Amino acid sequence: MRRRLVVMLKEPRPGRVKTRLGREIGMVPAAWWFRHQVAALLRRVEDPRWQVVLAVSPDRAGLQSRVWPAHLARVAQGGGNLGDRMGRILRQLPPGPVCIVGADIPGIRRAHVARAFGCLGAHDAVFGPAPDGGFWLVGMKRVAPPPPGLFEGVRWSGEHALSDSIASLGGRARVAMCDALADVDRAADLR
Repeated sequence: MRRRLVVMLKEPRPGRVKTRLGREIGMVPAAWWFRHQVAALLRRVEDPRWQVVLAVSPDRAGLQSRVWPAHLARVAQGGGNLGDRMGRILRQLPPGPVCIVGADIPGIRRAHVARAFGCLGAHDAVFGPAPDGGFWLVGMKRVAPPPPGLFEGVRWSGEHALSDSIASLGGRARVAMCDALADVDRAADLR
């Protein structure tokens, strides 16, 4: 069963990506930052130990995009909130370990991804916590289908996103925590 690292990303169009950052530094600079951040991230995380898959949005434009490397597999994110989209990815990919990361995490390195996959050896799920109470990575072993309530009731974009997501796994899941990393939402995060 092949390991898959899914990178969730949007087309880098001004006003459609990194809008909170864009309100502070401008929509064009925010989109430019995101495009170059993703390119660097993909170079850093490609590794023969796992397949990199791009989960793209908007679906049609992302699947046809020439912005992202053509050699990487792509899947459409589909509609709904973040939990709906991540849950769909975890349910639809072929069996085997999957880790999902956001594309706006400048600190991600291969070693972080390898540690997260390593956690799945003895655990059902793994999270990479973020300082704001959210997470930059979620992974599942996927020897059985994800729980039907996965990511239901999660208060996204706040201090409860990680704890709510863990609770949505049910009480029996063995959950590991890996490295803590920060994402970029605001201009202050760029430092």
